[in-house]
Amino acid sequence: MARKVLPVIMCGGAGTRVWPESRESMPKQFIPLIGASSTFQQTIKRLEAPMFDEPVVVTNRDYRFLVREQLEEIGAKAQIVIEPARRDSGAAVAIAAEIGAARDPQTVLAVFAADHVVLDQKGFLVACATAAEAAEVEGAIVTLGVTPTEPAIGYGYIRPGDSLGLRDARRVAAFVEKPNLALAKRYVAEGYLWNSGNFFFRADAMLSELRAFEPEMVEATEAALAAAHDDLGFLILDKAAFERSPKKSIDYAVMERTHRAAVVPADVGWSDVGNWDAVWKLSPHDANGNAIHGNGFALEAKNVHIRSDDLLTAVVGVDDVTVVSTQDAVLVLKRGEGDKVKDLVDALKLDRRREATEHRRIYRPWGYYQSIDSGPRYQVKRIVVSPGRQLSLQKHFHRAEHWVVVKGTAQVTRGAEDVMVHENESVYLPLGVVHRLVNPGKIDLELIEVQTGSYLGEDDIVRIEDVYHRPSKD
Repeated sequence: MARKVLPVIMCGGAGTRVWPESRESMPKQFIPLIGASSTFQQTIKRLEAPMFDEPVVVTNRDYRFLVREQLEEIGAKAQIVIEPARRDSGAAVAIAAEIGAARDPQTVLAVFAADHVVLDQKGFLVACATAAEAAEVEGAIVTLGVTPTEPAIGYGYIRPGDSLGLRDARRVAAFVEKPNLALAKRYVAEGYLWNSGNFFFRADAMLSELRAFEPEMVEATEAALAAAHDDLGFLILDKAAFERSPKKSIDYAVMERTHRAAVVPADVGWSDVGNWDAVWKLSPHDANGNAIHGNGFALEAKNVHIRSDDLLTAVVGVDDVTVVSTQDAVLVLKRGEGDKVKDLVDALKLDRRREATEHRRIYRPWGYYQSIDSGPRYQVKRIVVSPGRQLSLQKHFHRAEHWVVVKGTAQVTRGAEDVMVHENESVYLPLGVVHRLVNPGKIDLELIEVQTGSYLGEDDIVRIEDVYHRPSKD
């Protein structure tokens, strides 16, 4: 190819099928499900090849600082675009195409999910090169079609059609929704491919199809991009305009309606890591088929999947189960029932269980806090502030706070005074006092916070000044 491909990474999903490790406060693309790094970081590293330009990451407001932090951890750069509302993949692809078209209408883009795994990097790049060429030369909208390893019922399928005359690229004869098992077996036997959800296209080709099929989506996203503004290095799309876009996936918006659809077979060890069954398959196994991650132990058990980064989690005399143990939740799951975890999370949300969406450890732009203990009029937290970071200047109407520094040095604003608080020292913040916490040092600042008062909810925060431009009250 004469020009580089612009990769776009979709990074906004919640990943509820791998609860309790993945929750809305820290979804699966940001956690190390397979290997030592997150799937988002693996995706970024996978695209560090000469054929790709610096990536664009499309995410939402809640994850913007997580994206930036994980990029910094691996020494990578990207343009980060913030969606102000959830509008499914159709609007995100439209925004990507418009960003590409602003550079050059002939720009070739590649759209990838942030939570997929690819084991064969060399084969992946070969498939990408073919798909990019088909997009550039033929004006095709190309998906990577994965050679099935089994008759899975959790994926959509593609029936390949005639050759495009470009290596193994073929036109798409039909997209097929997720089938039952009997149909899946037939599709595999007849050479159908799994739809990976990764797409290559020229900016002008995608926008042409979107204008034909979804003119309201194009109007809304063009307006949202035209009125976008920079905030702390993030490109924030205009909320009022973006919310006018229909909620529709790119599959329904374009791929199942266009005559430009093409597919490149990609037998590259791909997985969308869609549930715990998929994670078990991708994990190292012992002689009994057991996959143990962290502090786990299996006795007289086969094909067991244990994950625990905290408590010792042991199983005895059982087969074909997954046990996931976190600090505040334990999941026991029968093999083959992985997709039902989403139903479980939905039920927990209806029951108003905090654990459905939040971990005990909550990440913020400045670091994180973690709940240790709580009662009717008190709450104890561990707070970690990264070097050079600071909390907002704030006050509370219903609680007082005691801070005990256990590591590092804290610079504390308390009313009209500034005090330095060192290890094994403490500071008291009366109810209603304006205060701020800063880590001026080169190492993490760790402290124990004891809150006391009549109401201890996180919404009892009035931000007076905030370097991260968050709302004054939430």
